[in-house]
Amino acid sequence: MFQDTIAAIATADAMGAISVIRLSGTDSIHIVEKLTGKTFADKGGYTIHYATIYEGTEAIDEVLVSLFKSPKSYTGEDVVEISCHGGVYLTRKVLSLLLGAGARMARRGEFTERAFLNGKMDLAQAEGINDLIWAKDEMNAKSAIHSLKGSVAKIMKPLEEDLTQIIANIEVNIDYPEYDDVHQLTEEEILPKAEKWLDDIQKVITTAQQSAVLKDGINTVILGRPNVGKSSLLNALLEEDKAIVTDVAGTTRDLVEGTVRLHGITLNLIDTAGIRESADAIEQIGITKSLQALEKAQLVIVVLDGSQALTKEDEELLEKTKDYNRIVVYNKKDKESIHTGISISAIQNDIQELTDAIIEKYQSEYLAANTDTLNNERQIGYALQAQQAMKDAIDSLHAGMELDLVTIDLEKAWTALKEITGKAGKEDLLDEIFSRFCLGK
Repeated sequence: MFQDTIAAIATADAMGAISVIRLSGTDSIHIVEKLTGKTFADKGGYTIHYATIYEGTEAIDEVLVSLFKSPKSYTGEDVVEISCHGGVYLTRKVLSLLLGAGARMARRGEFTERAFLNGKMDLAQAEGINDLIWAKDEMNAKSAIHSLKGSVAKIMKPLEEDLTQIIANIEVNIDYPEYDDVHQLTEEEILPKAEKWLDDIQKVITTAQQSAVLKDGINTVILGRPNVGKSSLLNALLEEDKAIVTDVAGTTRDLVEGTVRLHGITLNLIDTAGIRESADAIEQIGITKSLQALEKAQLVIVVLDGSQALTKEDEELLEKTKDYNRIVVYNKKDKESIHTGISISAIQNDIQELTDAIIEKYQSEYLAANTDTLNNERQIGYALQAQQAMKDAIDSLHAGMELDLVTIDLEKAWTALKEITGKAGKEDLLDEIFSRFCLGK
């Protein structure tokens, strides 16, 4: 339990109908009692009380005081939330009085940090809270809610259980060889279990990586030679005239960006300068930027003029993007396209074939993002560490190494798994192992 009491404004630092100031710590109730002249220590948790905040004898504000008593609170400590009138000056004034009465200013995230350290949530749930606050669309919000409800721990539990069982069986063989009822393990018995575990974690990682593609939006570059309709396509996707459209080749000389959501799929769009040979110094800079954007693209939309035969520049562009994740579209079907494939008319906002192709391409990622999965790079990173440690253990088994040496890699895998939820520790592993066996009765 922490010794100090923290306080902070929990609502936006702006004008509003109400503002909420939160306190957490052993002195939370006592501090509020000092400022209101009322007694709350004998009141029950999950109750709300009317009070007046005073500075000396001067009334500052009429407030509602919500009590959440330890351990049944967000942080696991005594928590008080003061709902005051939402003026910026008034809110800061009440906060300053609380600080003057013995609280200290909370650090960023410290309430949730205390909740984690006090065992009210695991680390993945804590991350889920922040993800929910910053969610920019329905998909991210749903993912954060899943995490907040313990979905990551639920995913990890079978992997942890199976891995603990493997390690426990090996440890018993190593530490208690004299017991007649202990089955003597061989590499051939451990190997199938290890390989099955490796398959299981690969499925978790694949789903998480597919989901991650969509959560931050897909960096999408619109590429093509001048005057094929790239800017018109950007405008059609955004449903606004963001890029300048003219019949003059080379109009777009810098990157034009925008964001669009298609049935839950977010595209971070970049319209680029037309790719061609040019003596214009400014246009050359734009073309260079286009090629740099291409290198970072997660999706490339190659726009070709469907009313004309492919040019040398078109062929070069198709060759340059062949190894990228791409969709080739033929624009200007209003002029009678002479090509087969995805055909659109950007100038007439007729782009349904393209949007359908994008949705179909990312269908599996969309489904993954709407299921229980790992939610960020940190979690995926530890899962990859666990995977690699198990691969090393399997390599050692194939090489015929002693089982006690194999357990070194297995314990690395176990620790990496537990880091995902913030519960790693050698002592925890020992507790898990020996709680399963009652040898020497």
